[in-house]
Amino acid sequence: MPLIPLYGHDALRARLAEQADRGALPASLLLTGPAGVGKQRLALWLGARLLCEAAERPCGTCQHCRYAAELQHPDLRWFFPRARIPNSSDIAVEEVQQEYDEAVRERVEARGLYARPDGSAGIFVYVTRLLVQLASRSPAMARRKVFVVGDAERMAPQASSQEAANAFLKLLEEPPADTTLILTSSEPGSLLPTIRSRVVTVRVAPVAEAPMRRFLTDEAGTGALPNEPVEVLLGLAGGAPGLLIGSDERAAAVARARQMLAAADAGREQALRAAFTSGSARARGAFTDVLDALTVLLHERARDATARGDDAAATRAVRAVPAVEEAKRAAEGNANPQLVTARLLGELSGVHA
Repeated sequence: MPLIPLYGHDALRARLAEQADRGALPASLLLTGPAGVGKQRLALWLGARLLCEAAERPCGTCQHCRYAAELQHPDLRWFFPRARIPNSSDIAVEEVQQEYDEAVRERVEARGLYARPDGSAGIFVYVTRLLVQLASRSPAMARRKVFVVGDAERMAPQASSQEAANAFLKLLEEPPADTTLILTSSEPGSLLPTIRSRVVTVRVAPVAEAPMRRFLTDEAGTGALPNEPVEVLLGLAGGAPGLLIGSDERAAAVARARQMLAAADAGREQALRAAFTSGSARARGAFTDVLDALTVLLHERARDATARGDDAAATRAVRAVPAVEEAKRAAEGNANPQLVTARLLGELSGVHA
C-alpha cells in the first residue's frame, strides 16, 4: 500500500520544484515548522520528485515514483528516531539497515500515519555511520539519491565518536553531487549549531483548511484518526494533521492544557504553584504538544465568548495567544519546560486578572 498523499503546502511545493528544475535546490535542506504539519511527508514527496525522470514530476506512474510511493526505492532513504538498539557499540551497519527497513515497512503499512516517537527514541551514532556510508555509494537506480532525516533534533550528541560526527558534518557541508539531504525538525533550536550552520532552512506552515478537509475525509486515514466529527478534528489539529495521530498522547496534552488554563484563571499564586508542582520533566516534544493544545483551547474560548456576546472575555483569550507562541519559541531552544511554564502561567494569570 502506498503512503497517504501529501495534502497542502502547494505554494512551497511549487517553489521547491522550481528550484529543483533550474538546479538551484540546496543540497542540504532543513524543513522546520510546527509538529505534525507534514514536514517528513513533504520531504519524501520532494525526494520522489528528485528521482522521477518524467517531464511532469513526480509523475506517479514511472518505476521511480511507484517505488518511492511505497518507500521501496533504493535511492530514497528515510531515517527517524527509534529506540536504541541493544549492545550497539560495535553493531554492523547491515544490521542497522535491517532495523530501519523494518521500521519503514511498519510506517508504510500504516500508510505513513504514525504517532510521534516517544522521548526515549533517538537517532544514534550508528545511524550516522550508515547514512555516511550509503551517501558514499553510487545511486542504485536513479541518477541521484536522497536521504530524509526526520526529527533531526533527536540526533544524539556524537562526542563518543568524533570521527562519525565529523564525517556527517562534512557530508552536510559538501554532499556528493548526486546526493540531496533533507532534515526536518519541529524544534530547530535544539539542533546542534554545527548542523544548523550547514543547512538551508525552509519554513513549513500549517496546512490550510481546504486540504485539511481532504485529508480528514481520505479513506486511507480510517482507523488512524480519532472518531470525532470533521469540524472537531479541524480545531484539534490546527493545520497539523499529524497531531491527530496517537490520540491518547493528544488527549493527555489537551488535558494538561486545560489544567494550565484553570490554574491561570485561579490567579497568579495558584498558577505559579501549579507550574512548579506539575512534574514537567517530560520530553520536550510532549511539552510542545501541550502548548499547541493550549493555543487551540484559547481560540475556542475566544469563539465561545464572542458567540455569547462577552467581548471582554474574547479579548482576554486572544491577548493570551502571543504569550503561548512565545513559550513555544522558548521550548524550541534549550529552555527548561518548568521555567517556561511558570513564566507562561504568570503571564496568563495577568491577562485573565
